[in-house]
Amino acid sequence: MSAARILIISNGPLCRNPRVVKEATTLGHAGYDVTVLTVRNHAPSEKHDMELLRDAPFRRETIDMLSGFSTPRSTVFARRIILWTSRKAAELFKLHGIRALGPSGALLRKARLLPADLTIVHNEVPHWIGTRLITEGRRVSADIEDWHSEDLLPGDRTRRPLALIRSVECALLHRAVHTTTTSHALANALHTRYGGRRPEVITNSFPLQPDPRVGEPGTPPAFFWFSQTIGPGRGLEHFFAAWKLTRNSSRVVLLGEVHGDYAQQLLARLPSERRASVSFLPLVSPAELPAVIAHHDIGLALEQAFIVNRDLTVTNKIIQYLNAGLAVVASDTAGQREVLTHSPDAGIIVETHETSRFAAALDGLLADREALRHRQHAARRLAEETYCWEREAHRLTALVARAVASPV
Repeated sequence: MSAARILIISNGPLCRNPRVVKEATTLGHAGYDVTVLTVRNHAPSEKHDMELLRDAPFRRETIDMLSGFSTPRSTVFARRIILWTSRKAAELFKLHGIRALGPSGALLRKARLLPADLTIVHNEVPHWIGTRLITEGRRVSADIEDWHSEDLLPGDRTRRPLALIRSVECALLHRAVHTTTTSHALANALHTRYGGRRPEVITNSFPLQPDPRVGEPGTPPAFFWFSQTIGPGRGLEHFFAAWKLTRNSSRVVLLGEVHGDYAQQLLARLPSERRASVSFLPLVSPAELPAVIAHHDIGLALEQAFIVNRDLTVTNKIIQYLNAGLAVVASDTAGQREVLTHSPDAGIIVETHETSRFAAALDGLLADREALRHRQHAARRLAEETYCWEREAHRLTALVARAVASPV
């Protein structure tokens, strides 16, 4: 009997979608015939994607938005023109459509050509594709890692097809075989808003890394934060306002692609004598990131609670800090409270807008080395006991087995 076929659809590089990679790898090792359909749209990521694919138990199909690969240049050019005009129409005339978010037509056509016993859709454009495939009789499940209709800063939301995204989210909760998300807080909120089936929770956990933070905190201890982009609206401004008031010595390390002159903007907020204690690291491959994190002491999870999605979801950051054995400084969001409720000793929750209290909390971490080391050990235990992919993989494979066996 041939293996059941799983098609996973995403809309960007594999290295920027760790949840997709974990899912595809787990299902491939579980014996499924797995194909990941995604968009090749970021040239620097292709090297990392090829590294991920080298020993992967799944295959990749791409919709090219970059020239120089197998797709004719004229086709790539046409796709980019459609994307550009759709975004301009949204910006200038408020004509919001799915094509402004990515190559929706090309992805849908390709998905129709790839046979699957179950199609799993991630991110906005694939979610829309999922609703189309459901109407065509396909068996579809959806991962709602982020609540896309409730995400981003207010200025960025005006250019997005929010009504369409909401209708897609609602349709998936009612019509997909199942949906998954990252936290119980987000699962409850989605179910309250849309009804349908409450999403199952598959956390953003990672496989336990073999090299967690060990030994004494560094001298001075190092705060660490990472993202694809180092830019505004991510809580860094509030952190630096507090950090410059701390009395105990420490360092700050930020990893990611710096947006414009944002590094200079951050440094300008600091006294000149503090600026040398701030370092910027370039992006590294997903395979290298865990070891880089483990070289630091305290992980910064600075999600902004006024953005509904950021309040409710549990991001990669806090989970990877636990895995690496870093004590956590977490902003007060529902998702991050959910994580630290399991082990309050693993970190502290702070009100980032209350600068003086935030600074005092940071100083409290830095002043007591033994207490900091205790928090680091508690963080790693929380990863081992609750937030590790070794536990989540069983939940995922059970869900998929039921979905594949369900009627269309």
